[in-house]
Amino acid sequence: MTVATDRPQLPFPRPNVLDLAPVYEMLRREAPVTAVTTPAGDPAWLVTSYQEVRELLADARLGRSHPEPERAAQITTAAVQNGPTGDYATEERDHTRMRRLLTPAFSAKRMRLLSTHVQELVDGYVDRMIAEHDAAPGRAVDLHSALAFPLPVAVICRLLGVPEADRDVFRSLSERMATESPDGDALRAREEFSQYMTGLAEAKRDTPTEDVISDLVRAQAADEGFDYAEMVRLCVGLLFAGHETTVNRIGLGTLFLLTRPERWRELAADPRARTDATVEEIMRLGAPGDLGILRYAHTDVEVGGVTVRRGDAVILSLNSANRDPRAFSEAEEFTPGREERGHVGFGHGKHFCIGASLARIELRVVFETLARRLPGLRLAADLDELEVKTGHITGGVTSLPVTW
Repeated sequence: MTVATDRPQLPFPRPNVLDLAPVYEMLRREAPVTAVTTPAGDPAWLVTSYQEVRELLADARLGRSHPEPERAAQITTAAVQNGPTGDYATEERDHTRMRRLLTPAFSAKRMRLLSTHVQELVDGYVDRMIAEHDAAPGRAVDLHSALAFPLPVAVICRLLGVPEADRDVFRSLSERMATESPDGDALRAREEFSQYMTGLAEAKRDTPTEDVISDLVRAQAADEGFDYAEMVRLCVGLLFAGHETTVNRIGLGTLFLLTRPERWRELAADPRARTDATVEEIMRLGAPGDLGILRYAHTDVEVGGVTVRRGDAVILSLNSANRDPRAFSEAEEFTPGREERGHVGFGHGKHFCIGASLARIELRVVFETLARRLPGLRLAADLDELEVKTGHITGGVTSLPVTW
């Protein structure tokens, strides 16, 4: 697919891992819906203002599927959020069924059980961080590899029902699928993931347990027309939302706090009272990646002064929307406890993230525990010294050296 050469190319270069490219501020003000070129080289519309992003997230005229998939614009060469998914003719029905099938996974009972498990995991990771620090007092500890990276995969594996022994394989597949790869490695990883999940489902058919894969196997047994391809699509979505984005938000949340020592001191002074507000502000400012949510127009849509044609790709920038000064005062500032509510860090409307409760649990436990057990936590490197992930859907840092 060819594109006009005057379309700006995504992603826009960022000044650092915490701040957006300045062009977003200009686009929100002057062209909230603008034509761009995707990282894969195809045309798309980029939506940057809070009002339009929120409206389109809830607009049934946009969907994940495409009326002519073979002609759809591609966003990246990764295997997640790269192009259309699902069946155009049945998307709404399939989405309703998906929400119903996944509801038991996020029931209050399972969330209570997972909350206890998350606390045990975080305490164990922090114990090891402290032991490593005590063994070499002058050496920094990498919070990314010690906590932010392993925790979400352990939790999503428990939720899905992946054996603990398979975590490293699972984590590797997740990383490969979410990384741009013109040579096709991301797509190969997705095929390996499909084969793995199909085998796991078959193993659980005779011995189901309290997990998502067992729930989906039971749904198949009830003859709901639910096949393995759809199961894998659901699991990829859960893996991406439950692992990759949470890794990113733990890292960015830590950076937002530690680069603003007064905010960290406030949290450490009363973790129990301040953690919830801190997590919501991390969700507002720490949306993963430099792109956003991908949708395709199912009919012509008038928005932001332009006409989005049927089949056009639309990228909804959550990062930009959550920094819109028309929705949030001092929108670029990290201000836990701010009066404004309604960030779109979890989406909005019928596609509001079904795993929001789990993400909040993980982030609450992480930051409450760090503030309580390591109140003297501080960065051991300058922000511009940190290596930032490139070519990865969620971005973030590759390491996060800290000390105390």
